[in-house]
Amino acid sequence: MTIPTASTDASPGPSAPVHSRRLTAGSVGSAPRPVRSVPVRLAAMIPLLVVVLAVTQAVAAGVGTNPVVELVVGLASAAGALAVYTCAVRRLERRPVLELDRSAVRSGLLPGAGIGLALFGTVIAVIAALGGYRITGYGSAGASVAALGVMSAVAVDEELLFRGALFRLVEERWGTRVAVAVSAVVFGAIHLVNPGATLLGALAIAIEAGVLLAMAYAATRALWLPIGLHLAWNWAEGGLFGTTVSGSTHGAQASLFTGHLHGATLLTGGSFGPEATLPAILVCLFASVVLWRVAAQRGHIRPRPQRRT
Repeated sequence: MTIPTASTDASPGPSAPVHSRRLTAGSVGSAPRPVRSVPVRLAAMIPLLVVVLAVTQAVAAGVGTNPVVELVVGLASAAGALAVYTCAVRRLERRPVLELDRSAVRSGLLPGAGIGLALFGTVIAVIAALGGYRITGYGSAGASVAALGVMSAVAVDEELLFRGALFRLVEERWGTRVAVAVSAVVFGAIHLVNPGATLLGALAIAIEAGVLLAMAYAATRALWLPIGLHLAWNWAEGGLFGTTVSGSTHGAQASLFTGHLHGATLLTGGSFGPEATLPAILVCLFASVVLWRVAAQRGHIRPRPQRRT
């Protein structure tokens, strides 16, 4: 599968000059205002996107059980989060939001969804082959559709927060390697608040999802590939195969199939689900290495900028 790339980098390289734009037409002739520093932008965007994520979860919890309503609300929440992020970037950074370029939606979301389905399908197939998973029956097509709406909002919100804001801004200041490490650790740690969370599960999330999704962004310099990958992985896990998603048992009641995990924790993930398994870690690490190589070939691995003296 070909990995898409954005036509223009979403943010300038370490040595590229940053050009500010005037705020209004009436300010023509005035000196351009400098772009705010990375710490200032982090301090503004992270709390804002955390609030957006919390509101989305609260809305999802209160919409009832109608599949169509849940799908529509989920998609609307995702669209609202994209609008908030776009507005915040334009006001704080005064630049086009190239990481959400609409022309790259189809070329990013669809391949991302395909990769996500393929990766989780491989993981669950390996677990089943080793005797750790079996399908026990059928769930509900309507519930699976509703799960798609919920997962759409979650995937968009989390990618905007962790890759669009945290990874991108840390990378701008300290380079790609530091940004991957920081965003992965934070992404894993935040999952400790999930129901049924375990330290092993959080560590696995940091290694597999935190690194993988960061490299999906780095390879394309757009958020659509990681959004599609994240969405498809979560939906396959909870909306298709009926397994626990990051400690949440919601997937067992909102899936097309009902499944049963049994066996050693490294094979089943215990209360955290398949994401805390050795097969998931190995499969995602392999995909991360592939994406790292793609990013390196495209010149998207950015060193730590040299400080001016």
